Formats: sequence, structure tokens, C-alpha cells
Amino acid sequence: MSPSGAWEPELQSWLEPFLMHLRHPARRRMCPVYVAGLIGPGERKSLQPMAARLAPADYDQLHHFVAVGPWDEAPLEAELFAQANRLIGGPDAILVIDDTALPKKGTHSVGVASQYAGALGKNANCQTLVSLTLAKNEVPIPLVLRLFLPETWIKDPDRLQRAGVPEAFWLARSKPEIALQELKRLLQASVHFGGVVADAGYGTSAAFRQALSALGLPWAVGIPRTQKVYPADVQLVAATTKRGRPRKTLIPDKESVAAETMLAKASWHPITWRRGTKGPLRARFAAVRVRVADGPVVRLQGRTGQHLPGDEVWLVGEHRVSGERKYYLANLPPDTALKRLASLIKARWVCEQAHQQLKEELGLDHFEGRSWRGLHRHALLTLIAFLFLQQQRLTAARRGKKKSRRSAPATKPAGHSSPAAGSARARHAPAMSDLPGPLHPWLPQQSAKVVLVVEI
Repeated sequence: MSPSGAWEPELQSWLEPFLMHLRHPARRRMCPVYVAGLIGPGERKSLQPMAARLAPADYDQLHHFVAVGPWDEAPLEAELFAQANRLIGGPDAILVIDDTALPKKGTHSVGVASQYAGALGKNANCQTLVSLTLAKNEVPIPLVLRLFLPETWIKDPDRLQRAGVPEAFWLARSKPEIALQELKRLLQASVHFGGVVADAGYGTSAAFRQALSALGLPWAVGIPRTQKVYPADVQLVAATTKRGRPRKTLIPDKESVAAETMLAKASWHPITWRRGTKGPLRARFAAVRVRVADGPVVRLQGRTGQHLPGDEVWLVGEHRVSGERKYYLANLPPDTALKRLASLIKARWVCEQAHQQLKEELGLDHFEGRSWRGLHRHALLTLIAFLFLQQQRLTAARRGKKKSRRSAPATKPAGHSSPAAGSARARHAPAMSDLPGPLHPWLPQQSAKVVLVVEI
């Protein structure tokens, strides 16, 4: 990475493909200022402090650019997708679907309400952004941040209008529905990835899982321990009746049980999926083939609202060292190894790291405006800043590896080889552990923190 200060001319040059879509000269000038403000040093990354540091006389123009300027975000998003895809996209990449909360004071900022905030582990006054992150070899690049509107907002048209929410978004949409719509945009933009992972907030939705399968995507998602599943060998048979006409609907010959019950007698194995900063990361895993109880709804065993067997998938359980137990579904092929299942499931952690860096280093949660347009533009510009820094880090890491290979001895002792020779990782994007700690070197690595933003 370039030393402090030397990155600014490089940023200006790198931004040119984005700036060509901002036809007005003032916008073309303000965009680099805003992105540089997000990247550069400074405790606050909201409009006023950034303008004071970089362009004291241009606060009004900077505010107009982000909050109300009549420019289209779609071309900049398309450029973001294309560059990220060139950098780490491919069959070895995954798409991580999650959400992140932005704690807020006040009630007027778009989408703010009392809702679950992962950073706090409880309900809090916040905005929630659905996120889609492209990742490969533990290197994440967030591509989408889209605001989720709680029911209290959807039922208040005046509030939506005051916040400038486009009428197309006035309908209630769940987080899985938002994620699916954004995922389809990525596919239309030819972003290339080999699978999708998501936590139980999305995996609980049968419609979400079925939509991923319909798109032909491999997936692994979290589920609650109570999710009902059938044994893989369940059969649909004719129901027997003691009186009346025979039932036309076929019923399963075995009952569904909770996921934790299905795995209670399974064989559990210790798996190490990667090396963390404090050593190898391990847990015990078990996996069995099942059919999920997410088929058509029928009456079974005298109970209404029961689901017939759906598709056959993997049911995976995880017993963590802490004693916590987690459960997952994955539609990978029947011959998939347990370690492959565990590695895919645990790959989701990179999006949490990306969310933390977006907030702590680029000020994602520092925006103080109230409008839909302003929030999404601020989020988009933080994504562009993240992409620039990640590209810089990857370039520096690759240069370091090439330099290391050039300086390596021409001959090796018998039984030894160069760490880079024949390594798949050396031919692709470096792992996050190969890269410098923070996104930019002049900022110290910080522990997770929560910032409450006061709306203006």
C-alpha cells in the first residue's frame, strides 16, 4: 500500500471509470473528495468533518452531491460490480448474504426503528442494511448495502415521502426478499461466484432456499434447531382411512422431526477449517442427508399446516468449543466431504469482518442525514472506497509474493519446495491473513465498537 498521502493521486486515477458516469463537473470534483474523506484519517466520516478537513469552502457542494444531486447511482454500482468481479470473482468465490445494523438516535432518519442490532446483541434504535459480499480465499468485497424498511415505516406513507423513499419501495419486503432481488441484479451484471452462504435470518425462509435452488446456485444457510426435516429415505404413500372416501393426497410414511433430534445420534467429527490469529479454528461437525419439511402444506396425523417433504439436502450440525450448537442446510451433492461442508459454512465470517471495517475505518455508520437517497449514496461511496483499498492491498500482497519468489534460492533441499510453488492460493487472491491488518496502514486496528449517530 502506498504511504500516507501518496494514495490520493492514485485514487483520483483509479476513480476515473466511476467519474465518467458523473457528467457534471461539480459532481466529478466532489466524488473524489468524498471518497478521500472516507479513506483518510479522522475520527468522524460524516459530511461536516470531512468537508472541514478536505474542502472547507465546498461543504454545500459536497452536501448537494450526496444528498440531493440528480445523478443516477446505477452506473457507479455497475462499475463497482465489474471491478470486484475482475478482482476476485470466479467459481471459487462465494456470495455472503447478511445484514448489518447502524445504531441511531432519533426517529426521523429513513428506516430507523427499534429492531435487532447484531453489534449490540439485542433490539436497539437503528437502521438495518441487507448486505451482499463477494469473497474468495477470505478476501471480502462488499457489493450491496440496501436498507430494510420495518413495518412501522411501510404503514406510514407520509413518513416514507418525507424521507424520499421511492414509491417502488413502499411495499413490505422481508430481508430475504431484498437479498434475492439484489442477488439477481448481481447475476444480471455477470458477477461470478460458485455458491451462496447466509445465516439463519435468511436460511429460515423456505422461499429463499427454494429460489436459490431455482437459480441453480449451490448454497449453505443457517437454520434454527427446531427446523423440521424428514429422513432422506422417506416415501410418499396413499393414506389409509377407516371410513369415507380415500384421500387423494399422498402422505409421508415417516414423521418429520426437529433438526437437533435428527442429528442427536449422528457421528460427530472434529474439523479444523482455517487458522485464526490465535491458532487453528476447530469445532465438531456432523452431517446427514435429509428432506426438508418445506413442501406443500397438508393435514397430517390430525394436525393442519404440516409440510410434505421437499428437496433432499445436507443437514449439518456444529458443536462449538463454547458449548453453543448451530444447525445448517446445504444443497451440495451427496458425495460432498464433511470438511468441505464445514469450510463453506464457516466462510461467512468474512462479511462480519468487512462490516466492521466499513464502520470503523470508512465511517459507514457515521452518516447524519435522514433521506433514502443520502443514506444509499453514502453507503455506495463507502463500498467504492473499500474496493479501492482492497485492490491496493491485494496488489501489494501479490508484489510481495513475487519479490519473495525472486529472492528465493534456485535450489532447495530434498523434500522441500517453495511455499508459493504449486499453491492454488499463490495463483489466486491472497488470503486475508496474507494482507496487512487494517484497510489502510495509518489507522490502528481497533476493537469492535458501536457509534450512535445523531440525525440532523
